[in-house]
Amino acid sequence: MEQATDRRIFWRRWAAIGLLAAGLGGYDSLSAWGDAHGLLINTSESLPYWAFFVEKNAHPKRGDFVVFDPPKTELVVGHFGARPAAFAKIVYGVGGDEVVRREGRVFVHGREVAKLKPRTRKGEALAAGPTGIVPAGCFYVGSPHPDGFDSRYADIGFVCGRQVAGTGVPIL
Repeated sequence: MEQATDRRIFWRRWAAIGLLAAGLGGYDSLSAWGDAHGLLINTSESLPYWAFFVEKNAHPKRGDFVVFDPPKTELVVGHFGARPAAFAKIVYGVGGDEVVRREGRVFVHGREVAKLKPRTRKGEALAAGPTGIVPAGCFYVGSPHPDGFDSRYADIGFVCGRQVAGTGVPIL
């Protein structure tokens, strides 16, 4: 009887060690996955999606959703706080594309992508964003929403380099 108890204790210990090892291996895998991926909840109306699966450090292409850190301008901080969450927008222009503004409308790569408004919903003045050739490593980003706060305005401008967190895939 004592021998059976010893065997059970022996196998329980090895089972516990095995579960611990599996758990640690799973944690490492999950941690590595989390280093390269994330989730973004979009709280604005500018896009038709409210949740994005984010692939960190992925290089966006025209038509992709890009996830980026917005500049800390007075207007951004006033509307989104001192530490605004990442923005998600559509890449309308990539390095080398031309941005043109005519009669309050913005064209990128020959396609109309936005209309400008003179003021925010709260009445603050909005300055028009950059025009000309999109610099290498930068993106012209936008949304189909008429009140989208994106590259059409100077407070966002071109999204470049370290601002880019990765690409987003809409999930909801």
